[in-house]
Amino acid sequence: MAVMHSFPGRGLRLAIALAAFGLCSAALAAPFSRSLSLQGVTYSVEAKGEGSMQQLTVQARRNGKPFATVREEIEGRVIGAEVDDLNSDGQPDLFVYVESAGSGSFGTVRAWTSTKAGSLLPIHMQEMGAKESSGYMGHDKYAVVETRLVRRFPVYRPGDINARPTGGTRQVSYKLVPGEAMWQLKPVDSTTF
Repeated sequence: MAVMHSFPGRGLRLAIALAAFGLCSAALAAPFSRSLSLQGVTYSVEAKGEGSMQQLTVQARRNGKPFATVREEIEGRVIGAEVDDLNSDGQPDLFVYVESAGSGSFGTVRAWTSTKAGSLLPIHMQEMGAKESSGYMGHDKYAVVETRLVRRFPVYRPGDINARPTGGTRQVSYKLVPGEAMWQLKPVDSTTF
């Protein structure tokens, strides 16, 4: 910060240059705020913080009646959110996409489903198997496609550098299935192109 005060403009240019190289992207992360609605449920998603940690707040309402608020500290920054009903049960599901700090930009998903009783239940995302994770080094992109959560990432071959993957792109599809204690996002299909 002293550099920014001693040399006006230079500190900002330095911060922008560092961000371009992925050295301080989380420190410059803007707060995230989005409101999403489906099937009578409105989700409000907010994330604030500095450095590599953010405070995530999720609020939900069904026809004006509030659910209990979810607050979590997350590592990384929120880069997106979507709502859909992946299992077609009439209860919309919320997916919050988080990107880690650093050059790998490893992605994670925080997810919840609503209940008829007016609460939010967490959804667990299962780990990829050995086949799906072969060549994985981050740079995830997520999206809801029809009734699946889709994860895409570049595939790295031995010897590839972070900026130049040569193994194509892998797409892993996750299906929302009931689990023993909570709903699960289970990897069910993968393809590399």
